[in-house]
Amino acid sequence: MSKTPCLDSPLSAEVETFLAELARTARPATVAAYRRDLAALVAFLDRQGLTTWSGLDVGLLRRFLGSERVRGLAPRSLARRRAALSRFIGRLVEAGTLAHNPVSLTRSPRLPRHLPKPLDVDRLVRFLDIPHDGSPLARRDQAMLELFYSSGLRLAELAALDLSDLQSHRVRVLGKGGKPRQVPVGRRARSALDAWLAVHGTLAGQGEAALFVGNRGHRLGHRAIQKRLAELARRRGLDEHLHPHRLRHSFASHLLESSQDLRAVQELLGHADLATTQVYTHLDWQHLAASYDAAHPRARRRRDDDEAPP
Repeated sequence: MSKTPCLDSPLSAEVETFLAELARTARPATVAAYRRDLAALVAFLDRQGLTTWSGLDVGLLRRFLGSERVRGLAPRSLARRRAALSRFIGRLVEAGTLAHNPVSLTRSPRLPRHLPKPLDVDRLVRFLDIPHDGSPLARRDQAMLELFYSSGLRLAELAALDLSDLQSHRVRVLGKGGKPRQVPVGRRARSALDAWLAVHGTLAGQGEAALFVGNRGHRLGHRAIQKRLAELARRRGLDEHLHPHRLRHSFASHLLESSQDLRAVQELLGHADLATTQVYTHLDWQHLAASYDAAHPRARRRRDDDEAPP
C-alpha cells in the first residue's frame, strides 16, 4: 500500500509529516483512517488547482465536505472526516501556515442517535455467571466479557491492551485521540482476569505483549472479539445481539442508575464532552430534575411552601 494516492501532489509533504507524528501515539487503524480522509482532501484540492496549504479557506472546505455528502458519505463518516481535517489543519495553524482553522467555520453533520438498548441488569448478571468449561479459551472469553462490562471499555481499547496495562485494581487504556485514562476493574472482572492470566502462556507466543490472544498466539483482532461475543451469546442462550458497544452502554447506564453521578461516568467512559455522556446514557429530564430537587439548597421545598405568600 502506497503512503498516499497523491504522492505527486505538492500538498503531500505536510500530510506525511503529520501522519508520521500521529503514528507515534495512535493505533495503526487510526493512522490509516486519517490517511484516507486526508488523501480525499488532497485529491479534491489538486482538482481545484491548489498548490500550497496557505490557500485553503472555508469556501474550499465547504465545497469538499459538500461533495463528500453528495457522493453518499454517511453522516457519521462525514463527521469523522471533518474531525480528521480539523486536527491536521490545526497543525498547519500551529506551524504558521494558516492564521486560523477554517474547519471551525463549517457545520458538523447531525448524527442519528442509534444507541443500543442496555441489557437488563439481572439478565446480564445471569448471563455472566453461567459456568464455562475452564479451558484457556473459555477463561479468556470470560475475562473479556467481565472486563467490557466492569470497565466500560471500547472495542479498540480492549483489543489494544497489553499485559503491562493491567494493574491490581485498575487498567490503563488509550482512548480516542490517544488520550490515556485509568479505569477501575471490578472484583469479578479481576477474578476472571486472574484465571485467564494463569493460562495466558499456554496460548501466547513467546514475547507476546498482548493481554488477549488467539489460537495462533497473537493479539486478538477486533473482528475476532466481536465474533466471540456473538458466539457466547448464542451458546449461553441470550436471545439478544451482544456486541462490545452494547456492554459499554450497559455499563454506563447501570452505573448511572445506581450512582446518579454523571461526571464520574463521563470520566470512566473517557468522554471529552459531558453532553456526549448525557445522550449516551439516555439521561432524561426527569432524572436531572430529581437530582436538582434533591441537591440544590434553593430547590428543596418546605411543606408549607405552597401556603406561603408570593
